[in-house]
Amino acid sequence: MSNTQEITRAVQENSRWIPSLQTAMGRIVIGQKYLLDRLLLGLLANGHLLLEGVPGLAKTLAVKTLAGGIHMGFARVQFTPDLLPADLIGTLVFNPKSGDFQTKLGPIFRNLVLADEINRAPAKVQSALLEAMQERQVTIGEQTFALPDPFLVLATQNPLDQEGTYQLPEAQLDRFMFKLKVTYPSRAEERQILDLMGTSAKLPPVEAVVTPAEIQAARDVVNSIYVDDRVKEYIVDIVLATRDPAAYKLKLDGLIRCGASPRATINLTLAARAHAFLQGRGYVTPQDVKTIGPDVLRHRILVSYEAEAEEVTSEIIVGKIFTGLTVP
Repeated sequence: MSNTQEITRAVQENSRWIPSLQTAMGRIVIGQKYLLDRLLLGLLANGHLLLEGVPGLAKTLAVKTLAGGIHMGFARVQFTPDLLPADLIGTLVFNPKSGDFQTKLGPIFRNLVLADEINRAPAKVQSALLEAMQERQVTIGEQTFALPDPFLVLATQNPLDQEGTYQLPEAQLDRFMFKLKVTYPSRAEERQILDLMGTSAKLPPVEAVVTPAEIQAARDVVNSIYVDDRVKEYIVDIVLATRDPAAYKLKLDGLIRCGASPRATINLTLAARAHAFLQGRGYVTPQDVKTIGPDVLRHRILVSYEAEAEEVTSEIIVGKIFTGLTVP
């Protein structure tokens, strides 16, 4: 597809299931429009998501609701300090009758995997996720097994409770397309939550309204969405500014210890395309990039000790980069 009008028509044809899924999710998850939209972006852009927020903000409920609205496999893994890699990816089990080992696949062999409280598991478990998240495959013994398509890891973590938690490795953080900051609902939304949840009755199940084939067709259109060369240059400038802000005349000297990787450039482009898809457009605008930029970059910038002393976070740095760079 070369004509943006043709791409826009394809976007409209292949996004007809999105309002139905949004409505189904909205019946269960009150408010949190930002969270629900980003879950859809991750689904469309084939990117893993890390959800950070205090307990009780419907992070787990939102992921389970998304899974319920799609005809695909879902598994929830509660990450704990005693979790083993075999509990996640599977292991070899000896069969005394046949005298050989048989492969028992773990819960990661699902389309959507909820890694609940991911920062409570030790480094060995986090390492077991790396191959799955990047290569969409896992190795058990001497065999490599492909994971189902689509495959997404949706992880949650609590930013407050540090007891019994582990810092996620930078290599793993870089494999998450988005890191979402989930916040409290508004007063009106809180009242809606009370009306819906203020009972011991079980919530009604979410009706599945979309198939994996429809999601794959939408992804094919997302990949064809037009990105102008000036927007591509803008994306590259944003990422390079996290590594060498002085080259872009940004006053961030000594605040950044490590900038974003090339994976950030790729994910920023994919996410911008997915955002344009949700808006019903066949082309990416700079505003698409600015809208999803903080979610793509906030976990990929390591701040220096000087920045920590001055209480300058990666989000503040990302904000200054977007403010300082010229928009095409």
